[in-house]
Amino acid sequence: MHRLQSLMQREWLQHRYGWLMMAAIPLALALLLLGFGQVQVEAGEMAAAGDALPALVAGAAIAGSMAVIFLVAAFSSLVIVSNLARRDHADRSVEFWLSVPVSHSESFAVPLMVHLLLVPAAALLIGLLGGYAVSFLLVSRVVGTAAWFSLPWSVVVPASLALMLRVLAGLPLAMLWLSPMILLVVLLTAWFRRWGWVILVVGLGLGSAILKFVFGQPWLNRLSSDLIRAAGRSLIHGDQGGFVVDGASQGVEALRLLPSWALADFGAALQAMATPLLPAAVLFAAGCFYLLVQWRQRGAGGAG
Repeated sequence: MHRLQSLMQREWLQHRYGWLMMAAIPLALALLLLGFGQVQVEAGEMAAAGDALPALVAGAAIAGSMAVIFLVAAFSSLVIVSNLARRDHADRSVEFWLSVPVSHSESFAVPLMVHLLLVPAAALLIGLLGGYAVSFLLVSRVVGTAAWFSLPWSVVVPASLALMLRVLAGLPLAMLWLSPMILLVVLLTAWFRRWGWVILVVGLGLGSAILKFVFGQPWLNRLSSDLIRAAGRSLIHGDQGGFVVDGASQGVEALRLLPSWALADFGAALQAMATPLLPAAVLFAAGCFYLLVQWRQRGAGGAG
């Protein structure tokens, strides 16, 4: 456990400023734009929403804040992870880390867990808390400050928490679906350095074209799109029904239904995992991870 904490602390010390900027910059920009910019809502839309307008505006602000910061953190983590195997080679610090009494599997598993799970999860929480501040400015500009304090918080808070928990619960599932592609990129960059991305893109492009036009089998393209689509549906499945709103005036009722919808949606995401594609994807990812460990055991390519 101490070794795991040390590896996690290393990630924090190495990336803490970048992580803070990922959260602070989008929130600061949103607050500045809302504080000094112009916010316009069509009169017809305001009339259609009626008394539900403040709750709808607040809900949209909170959800948008979570989505933006989560996507920024997830994309940044994927970029960082792609160079995970080779990140210590530029300054030769790989020789030090190879001498540390930490297993090779832990050296890869802990950073992967931190960047692919913990960082996006923290981004969701920060987005939720920052979303309340964004909602205050947005509701104040659209309706008035008093409207924000009179919001049905007994509905808005559970709805926003349910949305955050839904995405948080689906995050490990999404990363499980994407693990073959992520670990393949890490493996290729370990073997071929910066050429790993080129080999992957060219290989997928040529391989897909050859399979489709020569053999009439577009399964490689279909496989990649199926994995990405399954990852997205793990976060928000959206096909189970039960969340139907007839108009903007029913916005508060929609927020009230959101916790039960989120639970049913997560159940649908779990059911969608019952497919032969998932065991095959996990097996391929495990093979890539094994090859990464073997590469590190051989001295990380001679520490070159």
